Amino acid sequence: MSRAKTILLWVQAVAYIAAGFNHLVNPAFYLAIMPPDLPNPEWLNLLSGLAEIVLGVFLLEPRTRVYAAWGIIALLVAVFPANWYAASANVGPEGPGTGAGIVNWIRLPFQALFIVWAWWYTRDDG
Repeated sequence: MSRAKTILLWVQAVAYIAAGFNHLVNPAFYLAIMPPDLPNPEWLNLLSGLAEIVLGVFLLEPRTRVYAAWGIIALLVAVFPANWYAASANVGPEGPGTGAGIVNWIRLPFQALFIVWAWWYTRDDG
């Protein structure tokens, strides 16, 4: 693996691990952006946070890297509705209508970038 790809692997892994821990220590942010129809938002927040931590760690292990990358892709697809809801309802810290407007919309294309970034680690370097 190239040096750049290795560095970006570590950046990605640490980012997911940190985001996962943030789900656990700052759940209010994530609960606010969950669509209201989802059941058990606290449980879903906990599961997604733990998944981010586990997938970030497994991304660093060559034997589990491809599975972790596919898991990250699945997780990003699964949380897309929350990001869409945050953008369409302009969700901020105080709930719908209190968000940063365009910032919530700008986040959406980054989901695709993060999917491609994870997908990069499902490919053989050879």
